Parts: sequence; C-alpha cells; structure tokens
Amino acid sequence: MAEENFDIRQKMTDLVFGVQQDIVDAISAVDGSAFADDQWERDGGGGGRTRVLQQGNVFEKAGVGVSVVEGELSPEAAAQMGGGAHIEDLSFWATGVSLVIHPHNPMAPTVHANYRYFERGKCAPGKTRQPGTWWFGGGADLTPAYLFEEDARHFHQVHKDACDAYDPTFYPRYKKWCDEYFYIPHRKEGRGVGGIFFDNLHGPGSIEELFGFVSGCANAFLPAYLPIVERRKDLAYTEAQKRWQQMRRGRYVEFNLVEDRGTKFGLRTGGRTESILMSLPLTARWEYDPKMEEGGDEAALVEVLKSPRNWLG
Repeated sequence: MAEENFDIRQKMTDLVFGVQQDIVDAISAVDGSAFADDQWERDGGGGGRTRVLQQGNVFEKAGVGVSVVEGELSPEAAAQMGGGAHIEDLSFWATGVSLVIHPHNPMAPTVHANYRYFERGKCAPGKTRQPGTWWFGGGADLTPAYLFEEDARHFHQVHKDACDAYDPTFYPRYKKWCDEYFYIPHRKEGRGVGGIFFDNLHGPGSIEELFGFVSGCANAFLPAYLPIVERRKDLAYTEAQKRWQQMRRGRYVEFNLVEDRGTKFGLRTGGRTESILMSLPLTARWEYDPKMEEGGDEAALVEVLKSPRNWLG
C-alpha cells in the first residue's frame, strides 16, 4: 500500500478503540464486574472515552482511556513535547489509548500501558507527511509489590517478541529507555521492573510499517499481563503485605505527579483532569521512615529497583 493512501488517523483511531474494548472485555471477565463508561468531548476539539472499574472483586481500580483530539497548542506546550519542536505551525491531531490496572492482592502487580500517535502542523488525512511532523510513542511496564521473577521474565519476553517481529534492535533499546524513564530520582529507585518505552518514533520504516509495530505492541498487552494476574490474584497475603503494597503505591503516585512527562503535559495544557489522573490508585499509603526486614521479600524487591536487571539473560 502506498503511504499516501494509508489513512493513519483512521487506522490509529480504530486501533485504540479496538484495544480498549478488548482489554475492558478481558479484565471484566477476570473480575466479574462491568466498567463504568464515561464519554466526553474536549472544548478545543475532539473527545474520548474513559472506562473505569473501581472496587471490583479482583481489581481495586482499572482504567482504560481513549482520546482523539485536535486543536492548537500553546507555544509553551509545544516546547515541552518530545517531537515536533522545529514546527512553527501549532495545530495538532493526536490519538492514544492509556491504561493502568491496580489489583487488590499485593501479590498481583500493577500494570501500565500507553500507545499514541501525534501530528504537528496541518496535513490532510491520508496524505504524505514530512519527517518530523508525526510520531508514535508508547510502551508498557510492570510494577509489583512483591517480586516473582518468572512474572517479570514473562512480561519482558512477550514484549521482546512483539519488538523482534519488527526490529530486533528495538527491545534492548526500549527496555533501557523504560528503565531510565520510570525512575524516581528522589527515591533513587525505579517505579517497577520495567518493560518497554519509546517516544518520537518516526523511523526507520514507513508510517505504515511503524503502525504495524505499534499495533503489535498494543495487542501484546493482554498475553503479557493476564497470565500473571491469573497466577497471583488468589494467593494468600497478610495485613503487613497489604500495607507494603499501599506504600509501593505511594511511590507510584510520587512518580506520576512529580516525574511523569505525560501527566504534567496534560495538566499544564488544559487536559481532562479526571482522565489524566485515572492512573492513580484508589488507595495509597505514606509511612514515615518505614523499616524493612533485612533479607525479607520487601527488601528483595527494593534491591532490584535500585539497579535494573536484564530479565531475559
């Protein structure tokens, strides 16, 4: 298919809504509960659909949001973006799917994923775009409260396979990028055990080929995560372990509000606050100077978070 006949806007819109539906269906089946459905419009143009499950049987909170928006950026917002800084035209079009899932059981990990497409400057849909005026971004990462190495290996292997189907150099590059991005400097530790992360992706390859890569990664989410949550959701746990999970969720909040570029960009540019903060857990905890048992499971997790590991050897 010639690139000028490839309608990336429609392809990405279909992808993000399809992925949202697939994930909502799968998570609902595991939990036995339905998602609330919040469809909204954006004042500047476009809108989205935010679907959230709260206080379910398995999941304390699960949110899967889609947006398809357009309009004009402020100069300040344009300067903060990962791509397109050289483009004087401030008009934009963007779509993406973003999700975060927080299980009740502390043995089951929190997970996050996001896949998006962005255009800068005016360009008729379906027409050839100049390099640097469009890009993809996204990734997925796993955040356990208790470390099960086989879960981390599985999550990374599924995403490596998705990357390798396009380019075998992508997984090591995007795994490293994920480790570096999801890092909490004031804690000197990673948010979780990583996954993949990329931004400003506009090559190598055509826009059609890169769409295929992003589509493959987005559709890898369920096979990467569902087997893990199925293994862990019914394991026994203590009140002390639940308290530790809540403290790890405090770290999650700290990263999202202090460090996450997407959260800060959305809040500073008049984005929809409810949808932007959908990623935060329903509950979290901050204890002053908490102590960990030396050699315990909690200390083992933190040790891994201090230094990224090559999970696939």
